Amino acid sequence: MSRDTHPGVQCPHCHSHLALVPVPGNTAPAAVPAAVPTTGPAVPPVPPVTAKEEWQPPPVEEVLAAYAGRVKDTTTAMRGAARVRDSLNRARNAAAQRRAVQRTARRTPKSA
Repeated sequence: MSRDTHPGVQCPHCHSHLALVPVPGNTAPAAVPAAVPTTGPAVPPVPPVTAKEEWQPPPVEEVLAAYAGRVKDTTTAMRGAARVRDSLNRARNAAAQRRAVQRTARRTPKSA
């Protein structure tokens, strides 16, 4: 990419390149583009630039539409829930052990 095609003006948030476009109804001299000469080859009009909208997540209905025809399998769901509970309990016990070891390591024995 060259600096000619991408000027140095960027959005401070998303870092997308910004372009200056004329606003309809604005009659300021800098906002009105120079007149296109009528002599010579025909120049196609420049398509309007649409403003970039902030990104929004898709609607919930659209996301959940992929799961609309599914049937709930209770045995698989119960097995998955049991595995998740077991994993959480193991993590909780490991964290408690780690805290206990750290607590005892911080207590320095007092010399007599």
